[in-house]
Amino acid sequence: MKTALVVNPQARAFRLREKLISAVRLRAGGAARIWITADEGALAQAAQALLEWEPDRVVLCGGDGTLMASVTALWRASEGRALPELVVAPAGTVATVARNWGQRAELLTTVARATTGAAPLKRLTSPSLRVLDCSEAVERIGFILGTGLVARFFEKYYARGGGGYASAARIVARTFVGSFLADSYSRSILDPLPCRLRVDGKALCPDAFSLVVTSVVRDLGLHMRVTHRAGEDPDRPHLVASPLAARQLGPQAPRVLLGRALSGAENFDGLYGDLEIEFPDGRGPWVLDGDVLFSERLQIRAGPQLRIAVY
Repeated sequence: MKTALVVNPQARAFRLREKLISAVRLRAGGAARIWITADEGALAQAAQALLEWEPDRVVLCGGDGTLMASVTALWRASEGRALPELVVAPAGTVATVARNWGQRAELLTTVARATTGAAPLKRLTSPSLRVLDCSEAVERIGFILGTGLVARFFEKYYARGGGGYASAARIVARTFVGSFLADSYSRSILDPLPCRLRVDGKALCPDAFSLVVTSVVRDLGLHMRVTHRAGEDPDRPHLVASPLAARQLGPQAPRVLLGRALSGAENFDGLYGDLEIEFPDGRGPWVLDGDVLFSERLQIRAGPQLRIAVY
């Protein structure tokens, strides 16, 4: 099996361990071609080159952002052709999407198994999101998109320096406790953000939402199963949107942990074919697979189906 490795040296594990790329090369043992992609330009060139080489499998070494950026680059370079089978070798902060697929082996073990012909634990087909940034006329392929509290959470998370699940859990706990009092910290995350949503051509009534998240995986991290219907229909992603204020939204965390719908008459919870998000105050914040971006308007629909091998 022809195998290509794409390594993101900016992923957290590689930044923390100077010799980790050498260890990846050693584990691959010459059984794969390796591309090191330090930026988007290098990733685009690597995607073009490796598709011309026609591998059967591409191992992506990084986290959720690496997965999103790599799949996007491969999809752009493919010009409509089916992509090779994909493997995620976790080297980022949390690897939320890969965990949803059942990936448990760490980076070097995954690289060794995927490049030496070991049988995967399972193979699956995953849906994706196709996201058009209308402001920049740029399309990306991803898995989890959010704004409102999702964007504000990541702003605080990165302001702390990232740090993985422990740091994320502290932010969630502080927000949850503070929401009962609607203190300034919880409100800085949970207060509704001005944005307009149009679902399959129909505008939702509120013009500000505290939570907007659409996903093709159910667990958004820390067992937060907000998009509890994600993956139900590969051609229709799941959207959850709520205008509730901090005092009403925060206490619903137990429902999220149980994978239940939020309560509230103005909430939207359903599958869609086409979603538009517009920020009336200018370039609003949004997050795609952990990357914080800014835009005036987005259009989201189902993306390509991807073949995944899990180790």
